[in-house]
Amino acid sequence: MDSGAEEYKRYLDGDDDGIVKLIATYKDGLLFYLNGFTHSLEDAEELTEDTFVKLAIEKPRYNGKAAFKTWLYTIARNLTIDRLRKEQAWRWVPLENAEDAIDREDAAAVLLRTERDRRVHAAMKTLTPEQQQVLWLVYFEDFSSAEIGMILGKKAAAVDSLAYRARKALKEELERSGFTYENS
Repeated sequence: MDSGAEEYKRYLDGDDDGIVKLIATYKDGLLFYLNGFTHSLEDAEELTEDTFVKLAIEKPRYNGKAAFKTWLYTIARNLTIDRLRKEQAWRWVPLENAEDAIDREDAAAVLLRTERDRRVHAAMKTLTPEQQQVLWLVYFEDFSSAEIGMILGKKAAAVDSLAYRARKALKEELERSGFTYENS
């Protein structure tokens, strides 16, 4: 059982510290992910809170079929889609604007400060929002294709194909801009 699942079980068993630890562990990544849907930090914060409120109040059953993080992101995505459907407008924020929307220092902002990462970031904005999203979930949130498929409502093979096309498009854009690869 992963740590998220353990903390959620602790909360369900009556230990309020479990939900506090879940929030501390997942809120920043969830906020940044949801900001890509809403194009509004305030809306993303509200949806992040709504996700944790849903866990705290409704106490949905976690069956363990997916990793806890995957299950949590699926809940957040579904809440976001429901809200956006009500508003009748899908708004995506390009990744280059998402960094500006987050005031505090976090891992994504630190990563984007180096010149190499700025160039990759600039190339990312040329991708479709769906390609940006899948690359974010793969490389920054470390989800597997199956987990991303569960979040996006796609089959793992479709996610693999989307990720392949996104990586290829990103590589082509980087090469067009004169990006050179370092040997690691």
